[in-house]
Amino acid sequence: MATDFLHGIEVLEVDDGIRPIQTVRSSVIGLIGTAPDAVAADWPLDTPVLVTNRRQLAGLGDSGSLPKALAGIYDQAGAVVAVIRVTEGTDEADTLGNVAGSSLDGTGVHALKAAQAVLGVSPRILIATGFTHQGTDGATPANPVVAALLSVAPSMRAVVIADGPATTTAAALTYGQSLGSDRLFVVDPKVMVWSQEADAAVAEPASARVAGLIARIDNERGFWWSPSNHEIAGIVGISRPVDFALSDSNSESNLLNEAKIATIIRNNGFRLWGNRTTAQDPLWQFLPVRRTADLIYDSIERALLWAMDRPLSRQLFADIEGSVNAYLRELIALGAIVGGKAWLDPDLNTPATLQAGKLYVDFDIEPPAPLERLTFRAHRNAEYWTEALAI
Repeated sequence: MATDFLHGIEVLEVDDGIRPIQTVRSSVIGLIGTAPDAVAADWPLDTPVLVTNRRQLAGLGDSGSLPKALAGIYDQAGAVVAVIRVTEGTDEADTLGNVAGSSLDGTGVHALKAAQAVLGVSPRILIATGFTHQGTDGATPANPVVAALLSVAPSMRAVVIADGPATTTAAALTYGQSLGSDRLFVVDPKVMVWSQEADAAVAEPASARVAGLIARIDNERGFWWSPSNHEIAGIVGISRPVDFALSDSNSESNLLNEAKIATIIRNNGFRLWGNRTTAQDPLWQFLPVRRTADLIYDSIERALLWAMDRPLSRQLFADIEGSVNAYLRELIALGAIVGGKAWLDPDLNTPATLQAGKLYVDFDIEPPAPLERLTFRAHRNAEYWTEALAI
């Protein structure tokens, strides 16, 4: 506030008050793969490239994993994709190493961390279609690409969609036991896609289409919805039949889900079936619960940038707390969370803490779990005969 002398009238703009918090974009996909025939100027190696529609794929060529993966994504819906192109190696092991990349050099998977700075978007759904099913038989080391994706996912608040071995149910069950992470969602088997070149149905890894499905559900329903029990577009079958019966706990689909492997069933179309990550902690076992928490955390962090470096005051405390509570009330109204509130804990916010320029704001949330088991209890009631005879 000005302290100089004034004989007159002035207007001082006061910007106290709560600020609206906007949820960050949830459906951005991060894709890593190969495209040897791509135009190098348009698709530089180990550099994030933003793709928002099919028309941008013209310079990508037809070979490698990226063209088919992007086609699979766009079969589901329009999507924003941060693409990382890597060199195709001399053999599979070499290519896997290129896709996994180096954290020191920022290559391969690790190049995704630059997407926000380079493209202005943060991928939330990470895939490396065609490179996540290898080494999942329990006898070989864990897949290096999956390991690399899981190393960057926490800091990006993203989830990883990986492909299972797509060979046998036993192999898929082994995959479910090989890695435990609340950010890993495994899909098995592959999907069958009609190929105009081969004039036949060919098998392709499912992860690209599942990522596209998640993006579609985010946009149509909300990020708190599970992608399970939604139809996957653009496929004509699955690479091996998966036995499915809603009330049979011994069906193949149920055994896979129990082992934390999502699968694809045929029931009024081909549907994704499964809600669970490979988490060991049951608190974070459901994919939409993990994603909902991530997006709320990131949205609050980004929206409160305005508060940083302002003088601590009662008004600032009220504005921060009020902004978060208003956002949580909005999420409750949308159905994104069951409940939530923010508060300032006086035991943490002591005079010494505040003098050090620190403020603690607590908040709680409860994302809705997907309905995974519905039980009807059927009873016989002979009293209905009395009613029938009274007519």
